[in-house]
Amino acid sequence: MSSAPEFLPFTRPSIDEDTIAGVVEVLRSGWITSGPQVKAFEAALSAHCGGRPVRALSSATGALEIALTLAGVVPGDEVITTPLSWVATANVIVRAGARPVFVDVAAATRNIDLNKLEAAITPRTRAILPVDFAGLPVDRDQLYAIAKRHQLRVIEDAAQSMGANWNGRTIGSSGDLVAISFHANKNITTSEGGCLVCNDDDEARRCELLRLQGVERFPDGEIEVSVAGGKHNLTDIAARIGLGQLPQLEVFTARRRELAQHYFATIDRKLGCELPPADFRHSNWHMFQLVLPEGTDRGRFIAAMAERAIGIGVHYPAIHRLALYRALGYCDGDFPVAERLGRGLVTLPLFPAMTFSDVERVCAAVADTLRSRQT
Repeated sequence: MSSAPEFLPFTRPSIDEDTIAGVVEVLRSGWITSGPQVKAFEAALSAHCGGRPVRALSSATGALEIALTLAGVVPGDEVITTPLSWVATANVIVRAGARPVFVDVAAATRNIDLNKLEAAITPRTRAILPVDFAGLPVDRDQLYAIAKRHQLRVIEDAAQSMGANWNGRTIGSSGDLVAISFHANKNITTSEGGCLVCNDDDEARRCELLRLQGVERFPDGEIEVSVAGGKHNLTDIAARIGLGQLPQLEVFTARRRELAQHYFATIDRKLGCELPPADFRHSNWHMFQLVLPEGTDRGRFIAAMAERAIGIGVHYPAIHRLALYRALGYCDGDFPVAERLGRGLVTLPLFPAMTFSDVERVCAAVADTLRSRQT
């Protein structure tokens, strides 16, 4: 009697034994909150980003919140962003007292449609906050040309694009403020965490104050607080995981690209699914996503794949259709491309430890599930 297949999740971190041992050393050191490991991780991240100052944080959400403050966004301002992202992208704008102004995405890239962006700029626009959806970078040349014309700050939500590049430039090595995620499902992880790439030492110093209550400490034990900071510091435990992950980024990215290429070679094109942009020049292949055929019951598809021991993710529903954003006046039909994608997107398993046979198993299950009319 054959055994049931092992469950294949849509993602799984690859953490080696040296990193695990390093975390144990940190735990035994007695210094587990922000300390020497965080400083070492920041130095390594700075080297990855071409020497730009980088500050490690407890999340990319925190990085976006701090970036909005550094960019001078205040209540009453507008920030242009995409409706197709994790809700944190828009939530941070609302929490800053500003209004998120959505611009629909381009079907070809699933990123914000830069050709429609300038029409959304008003005298109240303070910044542009684009997202590198599924690890495919927004066109940085066109983006920054628009920002320069209108004298706007750019806050890159690069949460998903660590290891990607734009025309050979590593994401984070150029541009304005860049927020990156090291969440458990990202291409490298610190379990939870993120960072903000700053423009200069002054911004980095302000980021340091904003990440930990605004507190500045002096040798005589006194403190000063000049800004109402938050609580966004990364622990040494998390930083040690990051120090083990970062040297493997290039290998992880190369493997993700190989697996994505195998998906393209294996998936049955007759199923009617919309495949992701086949960009093997810029993308880090954070996710491999299909848009299910119109009329497919996504919930039943996910359940049917789970019965075949395959995990499926949903990334993401269109933000403007959520209650908080409906209350701001957004309605169904406002951004039809994002709505169509948000209804049909499913994330297939993709992580470095997968094999080509895993990809073939997923593709066979997708075909069997869609053809069996279980959805």
